[in-house]
Amino acid sequence: MLRRIQYNSPVILTFTLISFLVLLLDIATNGVITKLFFTNFRTSISDPLQYVRLFSYILGHANWSHFSSNFLIVLLVGPMVEEKYGSSSLTEMIIATAFLTGIINMLFFKTGLLGASGIVFMLILLSSFANAKSGKIPLTLIIVTIVFIGKEFISGLLLQDNISHFAHILGGLSGGVFGYLRHREKLY
Repeated sequence: MLRRIQYNSPVILTFTLISFLVLLLDIATNGVITKLFFTNFRTSISDPLQYVRLFSYILGHANWSHFSSNFLIVLLVGPMVEEKYGSSSLTEMIIATAFLTGIINMLFFKTGLLGASGIVFMLILLSSFANAKSGKIPLTLIIVTIVFIGKEFISGLLLQDNISHFAHILGGLSGGVFGYLRHREKLY
């Protein structure tokens, strides 16, 4: 029976499993491990963990609700995106998005950054490019961009809710840029 189960999306499944293990470690250490290794925040440039946290924050989550809301979308959208763009390309896009969001958070915000929400928005925008046809812009891309990015702009301006709306916006913009760069010949 177990031989019939396929590890069909190695990047997405590995990302999910590592994040789940980090969540279990977070619970076991009463949040210490997440604060120390998996939350991006501004510290001294001489702090070696600062450079680790520029990427590792996407693996940490505040609780089960935070983890499950991110990874339900990652697991729904991610395998299709990984199949479309390839595992190595998807890994590069995840790392680039994590770094961009992490560095901007560190430089311009005083809040901690935690979770895979930016990656979720990147995957959502990338998925909208999946069926791009020559000379056509998918309507789903336009609608998803307006709904998701627009909602985050409005929420970021109006709400004080401890959610990093800028990370969602940057993740979505990253997905849009990556999708455009990989499909630009088709779009014109």
